[in-house]
Parts: sequence; C-alpha cells; structure tokens
Amino acid sequence: MAKARRVYLCRSCGSVHPRWMGKCPDCGTWDALEETTLDPLTSQDPHKGLAVAAADIQGGSGLSGPDPASGARALSEINEAAAPLPRLSTGIGEFDRVLGGGANSGSSDGMGSTGGTGGLVPGSAVLLGGEPGIGKSTLLLQAAFALASRGTRVLYVSSEESAEQVAMRGKRLRDEDLKGGENLDRALFILADTNLARIVEQTRKVGPRVLMIDSIQMIYKPDVPASPGSVTQLRRCCAELVYLAKASGVAIVLVGHVTKDGTLAGPRLLEHLVDCVLSFEGDRYHAHRVVRAVKNRFGTTLELGLFEMTSKGLEQVPEGAGLPAASAATGPGSVVCPVMSGTRCMLVELQALTATGFLGAAKRKSSGLDANRLAMIIAVLEQHAGLRLADRDVFASAVGGVRVSEPASDLALLLAIAGAHFKRALPPATCVLGEVGLSGEIRAVPHMEQRLREAVRLGYTHALAPRGKLPRIQGLTLVQASKVSEAMDKMG
Repeated sequence: MAKARRVYLCRSCGSVHPRWMGKCPDCGTWDALEETTLDPLTSQDPHKGLAVAAADIQGGSGLSGPDPASGARALSEINEAAAPLPRLSTGIGEFDRVLGGGANSGSSDGMGSTGGTGGLVPGSAVLLGGEPGIGKSTLLLQAAFALASRGTRVLYVSSEESAEQVAMRGKRLRDEDLKGGENLDRALFILADTNLARIVEQTRKVGPRVLMIDSIQMIYKPDVPASPGSVTQLRRCCAELVYLAKASGVAIVLVGHVTKDGTLAGPRLLEHLVDCVLSFEGDRYHAHRVVRAVKNRFGTTLELGLFEMTSKGLEQVPEGAGLPAASAATGPGSVVCPVMSGTRCMLVELQALTATGFLGAAKRKSSGLDANRLAMIIAVLEQHAGLRLADRDVFASAVGGVRVSEPASDLALLLAIAGAHFKRALPPATCVLGEVGLSGEIRAVPHMEQRLREAVRLGYTHALAPRGKLPRIQGLTLVQASKVSEAMDKMG
C-alpha cells in the first residue's frame, strides 16, 4: 500500500514541490509554500460518487449534460447531437453584461446571445472575487431572487451565515415589485452548510439549475486531511464542484475573498479551474462598485458592470452612465474624456496636480491610470510643449474608481497636467479625446462617433479631437488639433 507523503504546495500557482523553499520556483512568489499531505489513494478517483449525483440532477431538472463515462466522439457527431443551450439571465443587466453572451461585440447593448440575453452558461463555473465587505453576497442574493422569480430553481449555499440570517438579509434586499414573486418561495432554496458531501447531496435532491456557494473558503471535504480554507481543501473542493457542473449542466457560482494585496490563496489558486473569473471592485466606504471579467471562456473580458450600493442593496447604474456636463469640474487640472470599456462608453474625469518637488527625485503617482503612460505624457510635455517638470511632483487620477488604460485618454491627461501647471482650464462643457504620439502629434482613435454622441447626450457642447474627418453631430462644436501645442492653445 502506498504511503501518504508530505509535500509543499504553492498557494499562489498551485505547484507541488518535494521540499520547502523560500521562493516558489514556478511563479516566483515568496513565502508561498505550505506543507500538505499527499495520499496517492485519494487521487485514484477524486470524483467518485459525483457521477451518480450528476445523473440524478439531470433527471430531476431536465438538464442535459455530458455523460462522464462516455468515450471520445467525432466533432461532427457532437455538433449534430448538441442542442444550443440558452444562457440563464440573472435578471441583473449589468451582471449579465459582464458574464457575456452578446451576439456580436459591436451591438449597442452587448446583450444578444443564443438565448437572447447574456448571463450564465449552463454547466459553467464562475468565481466572483473581491475584498470582504464589498458586496459580493448582496449581488449574489439579488441575482438569486431575480432568477427564482422567473421560475429558475436556485440553491443558495451559505457557509458563513445561518439560513435564518440569510433570510433576514433577504427581506431587506427583496424587491416587492419583482414580477413573478409567487415563484420565489418555491424556486429559491437556502442551505447553511460547509460539508461538500452534504452540499452535493442537497444539490441532488433539489435539482437546481444554478448553485451559488458563498464562500468557497469555508467549504471542506471530510476525507481530505486539511483545515477549511487551506490550499489543499480549496483546490480539491473547487475541482469537484467544477466536475459536478460539467457533468450535470448546473451553473455554479463561487464566492472568494481577496485581501487588498491579493495574497489570499483561494481565488488566485482557483482561477485556472473555473470558466469565468469576475472581480468585484470599489471602496467599501463609497457607494459605487465595478464588476469586471478577469477571465471569461464564454465572452469578452472588456465589459464592466456599474453598481451603486444603497440601503436596499446594489442598484444598477443606468446605461451609458458617465459624468454629466452639469456636474463636471471646470477648474485647472480637470479634463473629461469619453473612454470605451467593451461596448460601453463612459465620460470619465481625469485630474492632475503638480507640486514642488526635488530635482532628480520628483514623484510620479497615478491612480486608475497606467503609470508608464503617465511618464510618456510627461516626457512629451517637456520635449514638445516646453514645460519644465523635472523638479515637479506630478499626481494624476481617474475619478470614480474606473481604470482608464486606452490611448484615447492621452490628450485629456496631457491637458490636465498642463492645466494644473499653468493654472489654466478648458471652457465649460468640453470633452477631450485623442492619442498622443512621441513626436507630439495627436492621432485619431476608434469609435469616434459613439464617443461624441454619448458626450452630447450628457450635455457636452464642445469636443477637442484630432484633426481629420470627424462625424458632424448636432449640438456639438468640434475643435480640432494636430499637435500638442495647438491643443494647449485652446485652454483659457
């Protein structure tokens, strides 16, 4: 009989090593190896018993998943036998947008799919990660209410709260005007448990189409000699849940906590096991939240969902939301830019500040912006605009918690820095867009018409853009420039 042996598992990348080392040789993370026990017998059939449960779930809920015992088949045979499975819309448009499912990336709403809307793919595994207290449980519970109200059977597993606590929180989040509320009590099931075997058994009995587990860190498998939350338990439990999803056709959503520095083992270790990794970002002390896809096998990773935390839970930010012209700051160092994120256009305010620094030790700090892009813009200002910034500290920020990385924001960032330095501002209700080259030229950017139309919708009357053939939009005055020096002359 083979004996169990001790190995060291990296909590960052999941690699296994025979001895402890201060630095993981595979991913380079320091102090990431944890001692664990490897029993050869447990790996002979890690999914034993799950195939029976998956078959019962398929029979009870009418789902069609792959047969775990089936052999290899020709691609043509699979295509002929496979029926297109419509996505399960969560009922939260911003959440569905990030999950994907658009018929084409250029659609106006990015929501069209085989089933008509975006949402969860049957048989997929989704990992929702974020800092504790950011609102992951709130988002999942609201999605569970919306799914169940349309008759979709949902099993919500809470490993951190009792069933009574979940129900009490649900009363605050439940929308009394939700259509199909009569189905809610029959289609939504709550389970408070941490034992994976009991969770699988209840999944077999209930036969849900969506299984939500909040959170994966507390789930454990009794036959694994490790404590809940350890690397061994996380990887083993997640692997079995993913297998259950593929075998039964149940869509599984897992919640994982991430600390501010992202060092927690759970989500980082499980990213390669699941189909979709969503990041829930924002400041818990502020209202706005952003959901973005880090990995998505069934959709794009460019989309993001915008939410606002209220007393009744998370509320969706309206389509095309941005910074209205009436509330945009017009002082020096503040410039508004239309930026694209997937199919969504948002008007984001970029702010800059210059302060007295020390020659040779000047600071360059950015928040929500690419630090390398900021350094390039500063170099262009010094070389082609005559600014002396070598002894000035430069700080730049994208307001609202949205990360801006596309080149279309170059000109807006450049004018924000120049405006802060010279104490000059752009005229009110003016937006700026354009890519800046190293030779000081201003280049065109894609989706010009969509950006300008969104600016007009939010009340902007002037747009500073690259020189060239631009769409003429009623109510918008276009100001064109081909060089950085020309654009700076437009400031008051």
